[in-house]
Amino acid sequence: MEHIFHEKQEGSLCAQHCLNALLQDQYFSAVDLAQIAERLDVQEREYMAEGGVHTQEYQQFLQQPSSNFDDSGFFSVQVISNALKVWGLDMIPYNSPSDQATEARNNPTNQRAFICNFRQHWFAIRKLGNQWFNLNSLLTGPELISDTYLSLFLTQLQQEGYSIFVIKGRIPDCEADQLLKLIPAVQTVKPSLLVDPDSQSEDNSNSSNIQDALEQSRQAADQEDITLQRALQMSMEGKSPNL
Repeated sequence: MEHIFHEKQEGSLCAQHCLNALLQDQYFSAVDLAQIAERLDVQEREYMAEGGVHTQEYQQFLQQPSSNFDDSGFFSVQVISNALKVWGLDMIPYNSPSDQATEARNNPTNQRAFICNFRQHWFAIRKLGNQWFNLNSLLTGPELISDTYLSLFLTQLQQEGYSIFVIKGRIPDCEADQLLKLIPAVQTVKPSLLVDPDSQSEDNSNSSNIQDALEQSRQAADQEDITLQRALQMSMEGKSPNL
């Protein structure tokens, strides 16, 4: 397992982590992907300009932020697709009616890799040797997936709202693929999700605030009980309670 290339999540650079996990080396940086995104932006501007640079549509287009990347490190599916084309690889939507997608749905274990996307998160699932691995950068390490579970895992991801793409083409050779063909991986402990310290601190703070609120609520309820009991006692004694 130590031979499998795995980048852990940094900021919002999951697109970079996804591509490098798929290719099993540090082939792409955020700068590389940003350059691809900028080229796509230029192509989109040129296309929009064909209708006239003085049109309202073109001027509105210029005011919009890039749809291909942002300052957080997010990159669009077009950027991912163009990055893979550098290696002669194509992304085929898993649910498309194409013959390749149909074959992938019927026999997912016969494929070489998948890329999954939900909102702004990307991760790769790849066969190394004769075994499948979940290479999600949000995990502490690669997760071994059995052939039996692969189809169920893909179905589960779809139900959770993920878009899945089948990767077609010749993926570059890597050391992990060769070694795992000789010595299959054995995983007794599954990797865990990475914990964001800031998020954990915020959760603890929220939990503390909730506990304080509950305690204050209990104290208020106790005080109301005491006041009510005092009022009842004074009423029985014929006195007018001063609440």
